[in-house]
Amino acid sequence: MDMLVSTEWLAGELGATDLRVVDATLLAADSGRNALAEYEAGHIPGAVFMDLENLVDSTSSLPNTLPQPEKFASRMQSLGLGDGSRIVIYDDSPWKTAARAWWMLRLFGAHDVAILDGGIAKWKAEGRDLATGKEVLRHRHFTVWKDDSSLRSFDQMRANVDSGAEQVLDARSAARFTGEEADPRPRTHAGHIPGSKNLPHGMVFNEDGTWKRGEALKKAFADAGIDLSQPLTTTCGSGITAAVLLFGAELAGAKKVALYDGSWSEWGGDPATPKAMGAA
Repeated sequence: MDMLVSTEWLAGELGATDLRVVDATLLAADSGRNALAEYEAGHIPGAVFMDLENLVDSTSSLPNTLPQPEKFASRMQSLGLGDGSRIVIYDDSPWKTAARAWWMLRLFGAHDVAILDGGIAKWKAEGRDLATGKEVLRHRHFTVWKDDSSLRSFDQMRANVDSGAEQVLDARSAARFTGEEADPRPRTHAGHIPGSKNLPHGMVFNEDGTWKRGEALKKAFADAGIDLSQPLTTTCGSGITAAVLLFGAELAGAKKVALYDGSWSEWGGDPATPKAMGAA
């Protein structure tokens, strides 16, 4: 299964015993929307709802940080996701949160995971079938595992400021990156990690919400000053849209991509870290 699949492909695969479809929509608390209610009102048949809002480290003071492997495995088992599953993820979020779910599943040991190109918006626009209510699937064993190779810690990011061993790419808006716009989080400095580049996450999508592909996608990274043949770490405000750039970089052919999970919530909230303002 490719890492990005079409609505046509998914429609033809629905009902396969090893296929699992996941709605991973995460929305802002002040958006006026409810992701679970929207899922229950209409979802791709057979899809389960992955509650990213609560699939976090509840002991951390930072938003959206990774849960412990055991917690993640338990949640996946309860959703019917497990060893041997082919998993297709979609969302209906401006943050394109299917990418966060994709990254988490891969990090915690799932091997055959894809994102639905265009998400449920494209599925609906094509007039395809929807189901309502909740889907209940039989529990499936999910082996507890964690591969940190695609994860960067605060200490690693501090060391990288000095070494420059890895490129750093920030998915936030240009105004947030330059510091022109204040960070919305209390006691969080404006600006960006010194040496990092900026590629707002929406720049890797076409106007219809599908992913850019091929040369168009590579150009988005090149225009941001990124060499996809070299190691890259993505960051954002709280580790959500950073996953969009990570997925996009891999889709464009990059081999060494990681994500700084603490992102600017951690870096910008620490008065001791170096911070840069202005354009990259």
